[in-house]
Amino acid sequence: MDKLVEIRSQEFLCRERAAFDSERRAFWLAQVEEWEQRALDEIAFHFQECNVGREDGHSIRQQAL
Repeated sequence: MDKLVEIRSQEFLCRERAAFDSERRAFWLAQVEEWEQRALDEIAFHFQECNVGREDGHSIRQQAL
C-alpha cells in the first residue's frame, strides 16, 4: 500500500498546482485525473491479490457461515 500513498501524494501535488497555477489549471487537473485513475487501478490490483486465495469466489463471511 506504500505505492498507493505515493500515488495519492502525486495527485495531491497536482491539485495544489492547479489551485495556484491558473494559467495551466486545465493541465494540472488532467494530471489529477491520471493519478486518480492510477490510484483506483492500484486499489483494484490490491483487492485482486487479496482475493486470489478464496475458494469458489465466496467471501470470508459466507465461508464462516
